[in-house]
Amino acid sequence: MAGSARSALPLRFTTRDVPGPFRRDALNELRGQGLLPLEPLPGCSPHVDLLKWRLPGAWILTGTFAGVRQGGGSGPSGPEDELFFGINMSGSSLAGQRGLEVSIRAGDAVAIDPAAGAFSILRAAPARMIGVRIPRRSVPAGVVGFGATPLRLVPAGTAALQLLTSYLHGALSASALSSALLADAVASHVAELITLSLDPVCSDTPPAGVPSVRAARLAAVKADIERHLTDGSLTAATLAARHRISVRYLHKLFEDEEMTYSRFVLDRRLALAYRTLRQPRSATWTISSIAYDAGFGDLSYFNRTFRRRYGITPSGARWESPPAETRPLASAPLHGQELIRQKASRGGTTGQAVQE
Repeated sequence: MAGSARSALPLRFTTRDVPGPFRRDALNELRGQGLLPLEPLPGCSPHVDLLKWRLPGAWILTGTFAGVRQGGGSGPSGPEDELFFGINMSGSSLAGQRGLEVSIRAGDAVAIDPAAGAFSILRAAPARMIGVRIPRRSVPAGVVGFGATPLRLVPAGTAALQLLTSYLHGALSASALSSALLADAVASHVAELITLSLDPVCSDTPPAGVPSVRAARLAAVKADIERHLTDGSLTAATLAARHRISVRYLHKLFEDEEMTYSRFVLDRRLALAYRTLRQPRSATWTISSIAYDAGFGDLSYFNRTFRRRYGITPSGARWESPPAETRPLASAPLHGQELIRQKASRGGTTGQAVQE
């Protein structure tokens, strides 16, 4: 799984546009080619909608499935030098290997060592999942102990698993996996978070200083900020309490990206206000109402920071062409992707970077 300087493009497949009678043949053909390890279940009309990414150091498959068996015994179950880690985002599944069966509910994950024998994951009813394959060398054998338990359930309440799930969800929702530089960091963080999820010592209390833990917590905090961006009362203390971390630790997470919490929130609110100003439906809205709806409590502060950020007044932004957001801004703060690119151009590391 050597890395590539080119951006990775996912394999996309859906049965939505395939007539029912032909779905089984389509899946069997892809399975025979080694592209998708999915076997249609007898007597079921299979439904599949997925994306499969090949990263430098990991395969990631995500989507919804029904009426299929993943990794069926009659076909290739995967290279024996890799480990499989599957997270059930919703629905339920049944994993089996060497006569053992594990029921996987929403939020649970299962870790499987293909070297112990062919495995299968039965998804009869609709289920949404994220599956990851990583090299065996990425997970210390002494920590995982796969030799004794090749099929392991990781309960939904496991703290490290929750971090991994939110981190993967954020990476899949953004453009992180399309960038070769970002994908390399994501693969490294995912392998580390899988290791922590399987470690009985660290799974419930992930070490705060581990790079993948910091990246996952920062991604979760950023997603929380986006969800509450319009709340003018949002504070670092409120966020820290929700994520069960200290305010100092929250600020240090943003320092990993050479950013501050307040600058990040300001930038996102200004971007929200700018997008609103450019929308035709807001043409009759007052500048003050747009500012307040974006989370600003002081109109003069909004006007001042907006002009500094975009080089134009909020009123002028409604009619300018081309939009300011399409032009490079010397004063714009650096976030995940741009920070990684600049570090890479200077020969720096990308290991601790995280996408928005």
